[in-house]
Amino acid sequence: MRTLIKIVAALGAVTQISLTPASAADAYPTKPVRMVVAFAPGGSADINARAVAQQLGKEMGATIVVDNKGGAGGNLGAVEAKRAAPDGYTVFYATSAVVLAPALYAKPGFDPYQDFTPISLTATIPLVLVTNPNVPAKTVSEFVTWGKSKDGKINYGSSGSGALLHLAGALFLKETGFQATHIAYKGSAPAITDLLGGTTDFMFLPINEAMQHIKGGSMRALAVTHDKRSPLLPNVPTIREATGKTTMDMGAWQGLMVPKGTPAEVVTKLDTSLQKALKDAGLRERLTSQGSIVLGGTQKEYVDYMKGEGARWAAVIRDTGAKAD
Repeated sequence: MRTLIKIVAALGAVTQISLTPASAADAYPTKPVRMVVAFAPGGSADINARAVAQQLGKEMGATIVVDNKGGAGGNLGAVEAKRAAPDGYTVFYATSAVVLAPALYAKPGFDPYQDFTPISLTATIPLVLVTNPNVPAKTVSEFVTWGKSKDGKINYGSSGSGALLHLAGALFLKETGFQATHIAYKGSAPAITDLLGGTTDFMFLPINEAMQHIKGGSMRALAVTHDKRSPLLPNVPTIREATGKTTMDMGAWQGLMVPKGTPAEVVTKLDTSLQKALKDAGLRERLTSQGSIVLGGTQKEYVDYMKGEGARWAAVIRDTGAKAD
């Protein structure tokens, strides 16, 4: 009888152990989830992160709180997310900055491939080449001709040294063959202010940050960095059209990650919920109405995309001599 009791007890323990992970996955989330965004409120990443967080929370039955941790070109936010407990209650709204960091910094403080588990890409935002209205050029070819005539005496702003907006400008100058001085700002907001004020001549901006100024006439849009024209700017050509070059096809892409070690069942739940969120008509309208292109996709597609972007921008950084602060 005692032997039988021990066997029953052992079977009960095994059953309890086998049910625990599934029960934990079914219960998750039981409290608010923090979404780390590595840039300041109001920027292109933050705008999209908040839209995604709202719909993702609905799909998960949870509250998702956006936590902005800007600084060091996105590195501070990435390190913050890396150090968080791998329990699903901290997620990282990653951007293209995560694959730029290894080529820009000797010690960025994280490895985008080893320290995180990818969930899915969310969206990409094409950039738009804009000038202040005092620049006489109305097309890319006119702009290049004008730029070359200035003998290096023009300048362009960006959200910071080594940021995507800086690299886009550096690559454009390399591809079109004229010189300009780069002015790095602490974020895109002050860079936009100086462009509007005429302190700088041009810059590249995510389309969702530039649209209100383009519509208001305080910026002139010359071209977008995508293989197709933006529905928001149907009369503005792509740089492909304007120059014949495909090297300027780019965007400020974004995706969701979690700290490495997050339980597989939690990752699966996040992935399933995110894919549902990205198919929601309301969220898609919010994103596309501001110029974003919804992506989605599998974890493998996300990793492959990151590796391709990482190799591409490492080459640009090397060839243009771009550096971080």
